[in-house]
Amino acid sequence: MSEGGIVSRGEGCYALSGDLTFATVPGLWRSGGTAFGNDAAVRLDLAGITRVDSAGIALLIELTRAVRMHGGDILLEQPSPQLMAIATVSGLEEVLPFAR
Repeated sequence: MSEGGIVSRGEGCYALSGDLTFATVPGLWRSGGTAFGNDAAVRLDLAGITRVDSAGIALLIELTRAVRMHGGDILLEQPSPQLMAIATVSGLEEVLPFAR
């Protein structure tokens, strides 16, 4: 299992990596829930995610909500096929702001 993490790449760009599972999401939310600061436009690269389950989808929903609640916008880039499959089965592929 690989602990997930959010890393800033500067200028509103961030990378999310590791496992986004029931075991890792609570710690990730506590440590990274406010990682985006006051960025008005956030781009979140998801290519480094190694495993994801419904808790990971819930984290993406909460991160999206948090950014929008502060008046910002967020774009989720490079989701894995596994992540997209879970989002699609859950009916969330149109709710989450995935880059097309």
